[in-house]
Amino acid sequence: MLARLTRTLPREGHVFEPKWDGFRCVAARSEHGIELWSRHGRPFTRYFPELAEALRAVPADRWSIDGEVLVRNDNRWDFAALMARLHPAAARVELLARSAPATFFVFDLLAVGDEDLCPQPFRERRARLEELMRDATAPLCLTPQTASVSQAERWLAKWRGGGIDGVMAKPVDGEYKPGQRAVLKVKLEKTADCVLGGFRAVADPQPVLTSLLLGLYDREGTLRHIGVAASFARARAAELWEQLRPLATPLEGHPWEHGFLLEGGALGRLKGSAGRWAPGMRQDWIPLSRELVCEVAYGQVDEGRFRHPARLRRFRPDRDPRSCSFDQLADGASTDPGR
Repeated sequence: MLARLTRTLPREGHVFEPKWDGFRCVAARSEHGIELWSRHGRPFTRYFPELAEALRAVPADRWSIDGEVLVRNDNRWDFAALMARLHPAAARVELLARSAPATFFVFDLLAVGDEDLCPQPFRERRARLEELMRDATAPLCLTPQTASVSQAERWLAKWRGGGIDGVMAKPVDGEYKPGQRAVLKVKLEKTADCVLGGFRAVADPQPVLTSLLLGLYDREGTLRHIGVAASFARARAAELWEQLRPLATPLEGHPWEHGFLLEGGALGRLKGSAGRWAPGMRQDWIPLSRELVCEVAYGQVDEGRFRHPARLRRFRPDRDPRSCSFDQLADGASTDPGR
């Protein structure tokens, strides 16, 4: 079952849960043993053997549970560490299961024995799930839940990043409807003012801009590439090309002339995440003179990088590029929902 994005909490007929920022996972026990799958049907069991082992303690011979897998690293939920768990080597999987163990937050019960619970109201499924998980211990956790709108509002205001990606709003009488957006995910839009360090463009057949390369200044005064803004309509892409090409500048002397994102990492495997560039590689981007600042809306931040492309909101000619620092990112550093 999927969720529909909204910016406001519903007022009646719903209960609220944290929207965990990990891998959606369905776990099941049958005559074949414990099996885990991703939302898209990818087998997860081999990557998270510690979860499969813990799930063997859940009573009943057969059941199916929906939840979210997260990994904790340095006392914070760490999406990059979670990505690193999807390793092809069995020895590496065993090592990571010990050094970076996963946690499974369970939030729905789909079946027990021969009984299909999907047609049952969510309040009934939740009660059955609480009963099934009453003796569960880490790494299995029953997700918190509240019927209080004010409590959910506090969650939205407090939990920003660091393993939390908003609040889920679920109809108390709702059925579990696979493939349908039958619940709500509530997210507050986050924005940041970023320096335009460059752009990418293609000839189609006339030149059009495909993405903006965004940067923020760190505490040492270095402009760091943090991601891109993309997904422009064709007319807007052509307009941006005409607007920005006069600001093109030589690579020599640019803060990124020696490359960017050279440290790599698991996030580089995500479709749409910012890619690295180093001298010697084909230069597929055009440097800009760093005079422009733009406001962008973004989702999650991992290790000082946008996980997915941001969305351009507007240009900020009133903003000094040097004032655009990492301090403005809502990365969850001040709160820890792990408790």
